[in-house]
Amino acid sequence: MSPSHSGSSSSDQVRPEKPVVLVLGCGWLGMALARELVARGSRVLGTTTTPEQLTVLRDARIEAHLLRLGADFSSPDEALLAQLLRTADVLVLNVPPRAAAAGAYPALLRPVHRAVAAAGIRSVLFVSSTSVYPDEPRVMRETDAVSTRDAASDILRAEGHFVPRYGQWRSTVVRLGGLIGPDRAPGRFLAGRRDLPQGNAPVNLVHLTDVVGVITAIIEHEVWGHTFNVCAANHPSRREFYPAAAQYLKLDSPTFRAETGITGKTIDSSLVRATVPYQFQHDDVLAALPYC
Repeated sequence: MSPSHSGSSSSDQVRPEKPVVLVLGCGWLGMALARELVARGSRVLGTTTTPEQLTVLRDARIEAHLLRLGADFSSPDEALLAQLLRTADVLVLNVPPRAAAAGAYPALLRPVHRAVAAAGIRSVLFVSSTSVYPDEPRVMRETDAVSTRDAASDILRAEGHFVPRYGQWRSTVVRLGGLIGPDRAPGRFLAGRRDLPQGNAPVNLVHLTDVVGVITAIIEHEVWGHTFNVCAANHPSRREFYPAAAQYLKLDSPTFRAETGITGKTIDSSLVRATVPYQFQHDDVLAALPYC
């Protein structure tokens, strides 16, 4: 249930308990999200595929567990996943497609889908990507790519598994633009490369701070039943952005071939801004360079 608000200003007012959140995949994004949720008072369960990362998670007050999907997924892993899902109120599913071989992403996540259906978890937030949209020179909104279990795209098929058909749980999908932030400086992405195509294409990037902020707000305000594009509002061209980003790091600027016309999609993020109570911090991606 959503938090209720009364007119009382008493500091003794009883507040609803924070949900228990399972972050399946505590990598670069998942770890930042888990830290923020802990800081806001949530109990957070987190998984990693790297034994060395367990101590890092525990030091951050995250209840850490080693869990590997794919070929190494075993009966003990299945039991652990079921236990974690029975404990949690919210699952944040943050397993990137690169963790799977080509065409295998939905299969990689199938054990999670089965466990979610069996566990009766309340809410699922699926971290997806704006790569689901065709690379066409037009504005892309959420309705331009539909998640179904038989979609052509691996990612859309995976999304479709976690959008429940019969209301077993509540879900929201966040399709993220290209991620930038600490330890992911965009100036390194194309530095020194020559004669690159699509110089006039817009960039569709989003800062880690804004991704964490949006996901946290979705969980705290229980904004379920949606698919959202999450992306910065401004979209400079690749020709403008990447040389500036490289120069900020004092790296060799990339060069782009001479081309006419606009190529590449522009991700529209107006729906998330109209629906989720969060104010983006880094809508100007050029101004965000010092924060990467």
